Amino acid sequence: MNILESIKGKVIVSVQAMPGEPLYKEECMKAMMASVVNGGASALRVAGVRDIKNAKEFGLPVIGITKPDKLPDNWLDVVYITATKDDIIKIINAGADIVAFDGTNRKRPDGSNIEEIISIIHENNRIAMADISTLEEGINCAEAGCDIISTTLSGYTSHSLKQNTEPDFDLLKQLNDRISRPVILEGRIWEPSHVKKAFLLGAHSVVIGSAITRPQLITKRFTEGF
Repeated sequence: MNILESIKGKVIVSVQAMPGEPLYKEECMKAMMASVVNGGASALRVAGVRDIKNAKEFGLPVIGITKPDKLPDNWLDVVYITATKDDIIKIINAGADIVAFDGTNRKRPDGSNIEEIISIIHENNRIAMADISTLEEGINCAEAGCDIISTTLSGYTSHSLKQNTEPDFDLLKQLNDRISRPVILEGRIWEPSHVKKAFLLGAHSVVIGSAITRPQLITKRFTEGF
């Protein structure tokens, strides 16, 4: 079974923490990965060379990205997920099976374009996954040859801001209606019902992060939710 087939209809867990957060310590991240694998995660999405290498030890597909140690103040307007060709090479060399990158139409720090990014990934026999925020961006990445389109950045760019606190099911449906590539739903998934709805709407896979692996955000939902 190939990697895309192995994650079809399954839940992927994003195991990430920012430097300075308690769980960022290597032993903590490895323990979190082990926990979600025991819970049935079909793949892991992790950030940085250290965590990509550690994630490979679990024998599941690994989606790799890079992120800055601290998000810039203007993070809604800039590319910061796997932002450069050098970042792509780092992820590949670390062993990621799937390389996820910012697939928006914004200017990249090194001046590279989507086609160049996808070409490097494919030349190294890896799967290219575009994190997008709009239908137009998803179509553009699919036409450029990307293997997976993910709704990761919907609501997290200045041109896709929405008041809705739920996953972008509308974007998921629109993408499935317009492109033939696998579409992953990611972003603001907090309930099992969200996962069920995503698969009913044709999601190839669902990526869950904060609702599982960010205790500070989970706690806030309870402490600030009454």
